Amino acid sequence: MPKLCPSRPLLDIATRERKAIAALNFYNAETLIAHVRAANALNESIILQTTESTINYLGLRMIYGMASAAAAQLEQPVALHLDHGSSYELAARCIDHGYTSVMIDGSRLSFADNCALSRRVVELAHSAGVSVEGELGHVGQNSEPTSPDEQLLTEPNDAARFVSETEVDALAVAVGTAHGFYKGEVRLEFGRLQEISKAVPKTPLVLHGGSGVSPELLRRAISSGIRKVNFGTELKNAFTNAVKTSLASSDDIDLRRTFAPGISAVEEISRSKIQICSSVAYERQTSTS
Repeated sequence: MPKLCPSRPLLDIATRERKAIAALNFYNAETLIAHVRAANALNESIILQTTESTINYLGLRMIYGMASAAAAQLEQPVALHLDHGSSYELAARCIDHGYTSVMIDGSRLSFADNCALSRRVVELAHSAGVSVEGELGHVGQNSEPTSPDEQLLTEPNDAARFVSETEVDALAVAVGTAHGFYKGEVRLEFGRLQEISKAVPKTPLVLHGGSGVSPELLRRAISSGIRKVNFGTELKNAFTNAVKTSLASSDDIDLRRTFAPGISAVEEISRSKIQICSSVAYERQTSTS
């Protein structure tokens, strides 16, 4: 029976095959069911993610139980990952409760403090066989009043230092994406991304803010070194809109029927994201900003 596994082996396979792993946030049983169905339909590995908000909503024991049950139903290996862990204490709690991968987000800290915090989490996690994702540069929210020119983007030389000092298993980079709905054209700095990839050739790179990024841009990002792509906003949006329509069209109070369209909507989105990530990447293209 398949069990939850660390994320690093999945990312290493993706690196060898020049693909990426779709990292899908789940928020309840329905979104989790959708991800399981999508992954099995395509026979691909995925990374299941929860944010701190979802942990506060469901609780760590419930999340681990649900994810373990999902792993038993999946045909390919799957990791359970903490997305945007805000503290050492939260990462430690997740590790204690069975998470196989954690992110420690020190991107708002100074470089030295980010390194120190990330290193502490790595030491704890690796002793438990758990993978760690760090972040350098800051991937903001589309709702933040920050222009693209003011974004804190990842510098290749800093990335090399950060990986060397922390020994993280994966590195989230800031190259132009943001969390939430995009209000304008998405502009990714592929030249910067390729330079970062060259600076840390043995460390898988992570793209946050994947929702709303076109398939073409995602494929180019994967061909430039991205090995994990995070998706959340589109999944929530698809589920919510489908359930709203379901509620508006019927007085049925059976939640199993009410939520069914939401599961189907999320499964469709999940399939599309897994397909994009698991397709063999295009040949590297000339870098453009």
